Amino acid sequence: MIHSPIFFTILVLLFHFQHSLSFSLSVERHENDFIVSPKGTFTAGFYPVGENAYSFAIWFTQKHKNLTNATVVWMANREQPVNGKRSTLSLLNTGNLILTDAGQFNVWSTNTYSLKQLELVLYDTGNLILREHNTNGFILWQSFDFPTDTLLPDQSFTRYMNLVSSKRDTTNYSSSCYKLFFDNDNLLRLLYDGPGDSSVYWPDPLFLDWQDSRSMYNHNRVATLNRLGNFSSSDNFTFITSDYGTVLQRRLTLDFDGNVRVYSRKQGQEKWLVSGQFVQQPCQIHGICGPNSTCSYGPIKGRKCSCLPGYSIINNQDWSQGCKPSFQFSCNNKTEYRFKFLPRVKFNSYNYGFHKNYTYKQCKHICLQMCECIAFQFRYIKKKGVNNCYPKTQLLNGLRSTEFKGSLFLKLPKNNIVLTPEYDNLVCSRNNGIKQLQRLYVGEKENGLVNFMLMFASGLGGIEVLCFFLVGCILFKNRKQSSVDNHGYVIASATGFRKFSYSELKKATKGFSQEIGRGAGGTVYKGILSDDRVVAIKRLHDTNQGDSEFLAEVSIIGRLNHMNLIGMWGYCAEGKHKLLVYEYMENGTLADNLSSNELDWGKRYGIAIGTAKCLAYLHEECLEWILHCDIKPQNILVDSDYRPKVADFGLSKLLNRNEHDNSNFSRIRGTRGYMAPEWVFNMQITSKVDVYSYGVVVLEMITGKSPTTGIQIKDKEELYHERLVTWVREKRRKVLEVACWVEEIVDPALGSNYDAKRMETLANVALDCVQEDKDVRPTMSQVVERLS
Repeated sequence: MIHSPIFFTILVLLFHFQHSLSFSLSVERHENDFIVSPKGTFTAGFYPVGENAYSFAIWFTQKHKNLTNATVVWMANREQPVNGKRSTLSLLNTGNLILTDAGQFNVWSTNTYSLKQLELVLYDTGNLILREHNTNGFILWQSFDFPTDTLLPDQSFTRYMNLVSSKRDTTNYSSSCYKLFFDNDNLLRLLYDGPGDSSVYWPDPLFLDWQDSRSMYNHNRVATLNRLGNFSSSDNFTFITSDYGTVLQRRLTLDFDGNVRVYSRKQGQEKWLVSGQFVQQPCQIHGICGPNSTCSYGPIKGRKCSCLPGYSIINNQDWSQGCKPSFQFSCNNKTEYRFKFLPRVKFNSYNYGFHKNYTYKQCKHICLQMCECIAFQFRYIKKKGVNNCYPKTQLLNGLRSTEFKGSLFLKLPKNNIVLTPEYDNLVCSRNNGIKQLQRLYVGEKENGLVNFMLMFASGLGGIEVLCFFLVGCILFKNRKQSSVDNHGYVIASATGFRKFSYSELKKATKGFSQEIGRGAGGTVYKGILSDDRVVAIKRLHDTNQGDSEFLAEVSIIGRLNHMNLIGMWGYCAEGKHKLLVYEYMENGTLADNLSSNELDWGKRYGIAIGTAKCLAYLHEECLEWILHCDIKPQNILVDSDYRPKVADFGLSKLLNRNEHDNSNFSRIRGTRGYMAPEWVFNMQITSKVDVYSYGVVVLEMITGKSPTTGIQIKDKEELYHERLVTWVREKRRKVLEVACWVEEIVDPALGSNYDAKRMETLANVALDCVQEDKDVRPTMSQVVERLS
C-alpha cells in the first residue's frame, strides 16, 4: 500500500498544502490562536457569534475569558460566520489572507498579492495590518480601511467608507438598515435604508445645509475622532464629547438603533459611558417605530412606539416592522370613510402634492377622491391665516410631539371599530440563547485527516468511472442541443447573450462585494467575467416570480437593441437567485453626474434627446408594448461620451399592443416625485406614465433641482416646500413678458453657457410632458420630433 500511486498522490497534496501557507490561525485552538497588540489593548481572533458560529474579529482585550461580552470593534465576515470545526485564517505564500469555513469555502479575503515575506500585526490603535516583514514595511492591507460599525481614535473615515449598524447590540452582528457615509455633496449623513423606505434623517433634511453650519465646498470627505474626544469632519461638522480633554479609551459606534454614539472609559475599566451622540431626539431616527405608528419621547419613560387607531402591531418583538390596518382599504363607492382627528401627530414625506390655503373640507374631499390617500396632514399657519394640506399615501416615521402645531386626519371606514393598543415595551423572546445557524455541510469528527485519506483512496476509482460517464453525457447533450440552455431558450452567441450560473456570477463579483447601485427592484454590483469583460450585475430582490415568467421576459429583453438602451448580456435563474448581467458604464448614472457638475448644456440636451428616442423605441417600435414605469436619473446611465443609456427596463411591464387596460398592474410602480397622477388616482395606465416621468427628469436637468425633496421657498417668515413642476409652471406664468423666462429656472452651474432658444423649447416640451391630463401629453415620438 505504501508504494501505491494513490498514497503517493496524497503525500504530494499534503506536502504542497502545508508549504503554501506562511501561517494559519485555527478556530479550534482559542487559547493559542490569538493576535494581541503590544500593550494588550486589543485582541484579534475567532469570536463566537452563535452556536458553532464564529467571525474573525478585533475586540478590546477582556480580563476574563468569557468573550460573549467583549467590545467588538471590527469583523471580517459579519454576514457569513464560519463553523467551529476546521475553520482557519491563513496567510498564503502569494500574499493573500483568506478565511476558510470548515476547510471548504473561502468566505473572506484581503485580495492582496506579494511574493515577499509578510507579517500580520495588530497595533495598539486597534488597526490590523498586513505588511512586508521589516520595520518600515509596505502595507498591503489594513482593517482601518474597512470599518464595520465602529470608528477608533485616529482612524480616518473617508468617502470610500461606510459605517453600517448591526441588527442587535451583542446578539446579532450582521448588517442592519442604518448607514453613516459621505454623500455626493461632500456632506456627512445618516441614512435609513429599510425594506420599505430609504431616507436621510441626520442632519434634519428640512434644514438647509448652511443652517446646519455644513459646507459642501470641500473635496477631502474625511472625518476623525481624536483621543481627547473631538470628532471633526471636512464639511465643518464638529462634535465635542462631555469628557473632552482627557486621554481615555474611546470609540465611535453606529448603534443598532440608528444613533451614532461616542463611548469612553478609563484604561482597565469594564463599563463604557456615553460621552455624546449625534441625534439628540431619538424619535427623529427613521424606521424606529415602523409604518403606521408614532414615536413619542419622555424624560422618564424614554422612547415609546404606538400604533395608529385602527392599526395593530405586526411583531411585538420588533417595532421596526410597524403596524398593519385591521381593515381593508377599498376604492369602490360603497365603502364610506370617516377621518380620525389626531392632534400633534406628524408624518414626514410621502405627500401627494402640497395644497396651500385649503380648507378642511377641501382637503378632506381630495383625500376621499384619491384611492391611495390614507390620511392627510393639516396645519394652520397663524401668521398668514392660511391652512396647508398634505395628502398622504404612506405613513412613515411618525412623530407625536407638543412642539408640532399641526394635526393628522386618519382615513378609516365608518364601520371600523377603532382600537388603539399601547405598548410601552417590547415583549422579549423567552429564548434569549444563541440560535443554531443553518449549515450546508456536515461537521466532521476529530480524526478528519484520516477520514479524508480513506475517502480519497476509496473514491478515486469511482471518480474515474464517473468522469467517463459524465464526459459521454456532455458530448451527447452538446451534439443534441448545442445552442439551447436548460430552460429551452436560445443563447445568442453572436451577441453574447447567454445564461450564467449563480456561482459564476458570485465569483465575478467577488461574493457581491462591490455595490455600485441600489433600487427597489434589486442591488447592482460590479463584476469581471471570465473573459475579462467588466459588467454590472443586478441581483433582483423579488425572487417570488416564477421561472417561466421571468425567462419569458428575459428572452424578450435580450432581443431589444437600441443605441440608447443599456445592453443586457445575460441572466441567471437558479431557484431564488435571479440576476441580470448588463454592460458596465464607467461614468455611472445621470444622477451622479448632475450632482458632480460634469454636464454642460450640450451634454444635457443630448441626454434629453437620446432618452426620448429610447422611450419612443420601447413604446412604439418594439413587437411588445414595453412600459418602463420608473424613469428617473438613477436609471439613465451615461457612457464615456456622455450618451444616455436607459437601464432597469423591461421587467417593469410587458404587454401586447392591443391591451389598453391596466388590470395587470396590481400595485403602484415608480419613484416618488417622478410618478404620474394616474398611479395615485387608480386611472388607466398607458405609455403616458413614462412621458410624465421623462418630463420631470428633463426639468431636473434644466434646473439642477430634485423633485423628490421639493424646492424650499422663503415667503416672508415661513420656509415651505413646493413641487418642482409647480415651481417651473409658476415661473413661466409670471415672467412670460421677459424675453427668455428660462433664465429664472436654469441650473446656476450652467451659467450663461447655453442656447437660450433651444433651452426654452426643451423646457416647454418638459412642461407639456407633465400635464395632469394624460391625453394632453405628447407621445415620445412627438417629443423626439420637437427636440430634433
